[in-house]
Amino acid sequence: MNIRISLIALSLVTVSALAAELPAVPVGTIATKKELFFSDDFKGAEHDKRWHRVVDTFAFENGALKGTQTREKDTPSKDGKSVIKAHAAVYGLELPTRDSVVECKVRFDGATMIDVEFDDRKFTGSHYGHICRAQLRLNGVVIIDEKDGGMRNDIHEMKQDPTKKAELAKLLVGRSVTYPAKFEAGKSYAFVVETVGEEMRVSIDGKPVAYLKSSGIAHSTKSKIELGVAGKSGWFEEIKVWNAEPVKH
Repeated sequence: MNIRISLIALSLVTVSALAAELPAVPVGTIATKKELFFSDDFKGAEHDKRWHRVVDTFAFENGALKGTQTREKDTPSKDGKSVIKAHAAVYGLELPTRDSVVECKVRFDGATMIDVEFDDRKFTGSHYGHICRAQLRLNGVVIIDEKDGGMRNDIHEMKQDPTKKAELAKLLVGRSVTYPAKFEAGKSYAFVVETVGEEMRVSIDGKPVAYLKSSGIAHSTKSKIELGVAGKSGWFEEIKVWNAEPVKH
């Protein structure tokens, strides 16, 4: 019994310590909405031409956008000269932003991850122009600065060298955060991502749940918004994007 109590106490201390290390999430919004830049309720037969396939597979169904990961494992290419890597399903939206508010409704349907990502394909300093993203996982909310973090070219290359793990870990300090959360399959959630300057803040159902301040987030030419789904299926039921500016205090 004493061992069990000790383990519970240790677990509580560990959780408290991890929570203490996370940045405080601003209670109020960090972004002031300006003009509504884009809106799609996914209904009807015609859809905005700025939507496009990035990684299989997305489809418009029943007034929603359904993503299903179909590249579940590495497979040889048809010509046998390369390997097609496993990857989450990704749907792209050509929509240049700098500071923005993205609002959408999401639903897990076997998915393990649903996210909103910002990229700039013309930027050559990071792998595939990745800039930053906000992810919902079944047990947490993650914000990642990819431009100055894991997708920065030199850092991305270091991942292939097991002798550089310690150096890599130091470079990644402060470039991502994971806040505990719990999401249920079949339930619809209002997912809001505010991006202003070096800051990104995530709210779920009107409650602030995650926050990161990191230099790469401030990239001035976020030319694309991409929606991702990993695992089986996930749904986006609506999306709205506003140009924004930092809240004046």
